[in-house]
Amino acid sequence: MVTPRTVVGVVGNVISAFLFLSPIPTFIKICKKKDVESFDPKIYLATVLNCLCWCYYGLPFVNPNSILVVTINGAGLLIELIYLGIFVFYAPPKGRRTVFNWLVPEFVFFVAVVVVTMLTISEHEMAMNRPLRAVVVGIICDIFNVIMYGSPLFIVKKVIKTKSVKYMPFTISLANFMNGCCWTAYALLGKVDYFILISNGLGAFFGLVQLIVYGIISGCYTPNDEDDPSKPTNEVQLSSNV
Repeated sequence: MVTPRTVVGVVGNVISAFLFLSPIPTFIKICKKKDVESFDPKIYLATVLNCLCWCYYGLPFVNPNSILVVTINGAGLLIELIYLGIFVFYAPPKGRRTVFNWLVPEFVFFVAVVVVTMLTISEHEMAMNRPLRAVVVGIICDIFNVIMYGSPLFIVKKVIKTKSVKYMPFTISLANFMNGCCWTAYALLGKVDYFILISNGLGAFFGLVQLIVYGIISGCYTPNDEDDPSKPTNEVQLSSNV
């Protein structure tokens, strides 16, 4: 039987997938130019770790009945690794070192989390009326997710300073807000999942802030040479995860 929680989770998967795929034009541009220019891969590197942790959180032996958390973050992980693969292919040696200097510690950290929680916490241990394993991993996931959701606020600061919405597309800002709302609703349906609720509740709030700023700035926005599409920009993915 299809439950409201499942329906909301599927909708959340679709919106999150849109956000994961939103940087495609940037990488098409990189492939055409065969140059990463001033592109910064750090947000994608951070998203890899975020997706890994949420994939682990959603597994049945960590947090039962959370398969939709696994599906979208598994897809997101694959997409982010493809983006990074393209970056590594076209990046100079310094850029490649940056990717590997981030990825190796991330995977080491993730493996350490898995090993420690699997070996030291029994599947049947409980805390806060939830599996203890889910509590520990959920706290880790929330820390990274809040950072990921909060990162676009730096773009908000730039939008306010430059009076230009160029760096904060409306569709992505709207999708960020809807994504946060959708996963907040998912967390509230059935047995409340506080770890999904906390980070995505904040995500919905941050998304609303983006939309308000967009509405205010777009009213007084006037194009200038900063908006010349021929000029390279260091685009930032407005990333979203469960």
